[in-house]
Amino acid sequence: MSKVKFELEFPIHASPSMLYQYFATPAGLEEWFADRVNSRGKLITFMWDDSEEEAKIITKKADERIKFKWTESEGDDSYFEFKIQVDPLTKDVAVIVTDFADDEDDAEEAKMLWQNQIEELKHTIGA
Repeated sequence: MSKVKFELEFPIHASPSMLYQYFATPAGLEEWFADRVNSRGKLITFMWDDSEEEAKIITKKADERIKFKWTESEGDDSYFEFKIQVDPLTKDVAVIVTDFADDEDDAEEAKMLWQNQIEELKHTIGA
């Protein structure tokens, strides 16, 4: 079954190097994304209340992007990615979140969840 891919763009007033720490380190991710985050090499465990999810880091480039793949979705092409984009003219910074959902309804729900998560991130960093 193919999944629905979606991308969301969020302008954020912060430097790429600072933002990257919130996407690529357990301490940074714990600030806004999950209650607890454990890292063993490329394997990351995200914990919320009574649930736990594992993801592998597929690719990362410092201050630019990090892409994760949930271990439970090994059989498909889905992933989630945080990409930091800087406008060459204005120097405005945006975060582009790419994710997948099972269908359009799930995609709408996931988009709302990401909007809330990114709002939490902005609040955390004071952006």
